This record gives sequence, structure tokens and C-alpha cells, in this order.
Amino acid sequence: MIQEHAAQYEKGIVIIPDISGFTNFVINTNMFIGKYITENLLKSIINSNNLNLEVSEIEGDAILFYKYRKIPSFDDTITQIEVMYDNFKKEVAKLSLQLDIKIPLSLKIIVHYGAFTKYKIGRFEKLYGAPVVEAHKMLKNHIAKFPPYALFSDAFLKANFEQPAQSTLEYDNCENCMYLPEIGYIHYL
Repeated sequence: MIQEHAAQYEKGIVIIPDISGFTNFVINTNMFIGKYITENLLKSIINSNNLNLEVSEIEGDAILFYKYRKIPSFDDTITQIEVMYDNFKKEVAKLSLQLDIKIPLSLKIIVHYGAFTKYKIGRFEKLYGAPVVEAHKMLKNHIAKFPPYALFSDAFLKANFEQPAQSTLEYDNCENCMYLPEIGYIHYL
């Protein structure tokens, strides 16, 4: 039985857009206004999904996207990230104007690659595998303290480049991510 399920592991991409500043926002914002803003911001990210990524789940202030097999190129991934960020930024501006409040939220996006699978409990389907855990670990970084930014794992970069060190604007080690290899990263200006 276990061997049957082992064949269901596939290599794929995991992308997690995560709203930065969310905890303070929730604590300091009226619940109904905060819910309205969060719902609209998450919808803006989901509606920006030009790569036809699957949504595994919405995790409060983050969306866990994935795609098996034919992973997008680095350039297509950058384009996807830019679209998500631009639409997020436009939605923040629109909501700020509509509600006449400052919305101190930004976006960070994690991109990782590796072998993972899915399992089902009732009507819920969850992703399982080291890349899923590692992508979440990447969210807890000290590389870029001021979003917006995107982080690309070494595994994703190596899947797209022979020389991943030349694939991003900057490339460094994540000293505080004990489960991760090197991480490349790019900052939005």
C-alpha cells in the first residue's frame, strides 16, 4: 500500500505569496474592515495567477500555490511575481482610497522546487513533502527585512539555470534557515 503512494510523489514548484505586516494589521484594525481588506487582497493575488498554478490552501495571510511537472521558467516566474505584486499594490491603493485609511501591508513571495505529494482528509487536500516545509521556513528569514521582495530557493534556481549565482540580482546564504540550502533573492524597488 505504501509503495503505491510513493509513486505519487512528483517534482514541482511551490509559490507562497505572503502579506507582510499582517499580524499588526489584524490587531490594530477593526475586524470587519480588516476582513474586507484581507479578502480583497487575497482575491487580487489569486486573480493574478497567470501560470495556472493550483491553490493548495489559503493560510490566513498567505496562499500556497503549486504546480507539478513543467515548471515555469525563471523569466515567467518573475513575470508572475510582478503581476501579483502590481495587482496587490493596486488593490491596496484602491482600498486605501475607498476606506480612507492607510493600509500598511506589503507582499513577499517565496519560490521553491522539489518532490512533494498530496494527501486527503475528508474534503481537504494537503501538500506533503520537504519542499512544502522548506518554503514555509523561507518565509521566516532575515535576508530582506523590508518587503516587497521575492526569494528563490537554490533548488528552483538550479532547475532553471546552470549557474544559479548569476540568475538573480543578489545571491546569498540564509544563515537563519537551518533546513535550507542557499537562497537567491531579488528585491523589488
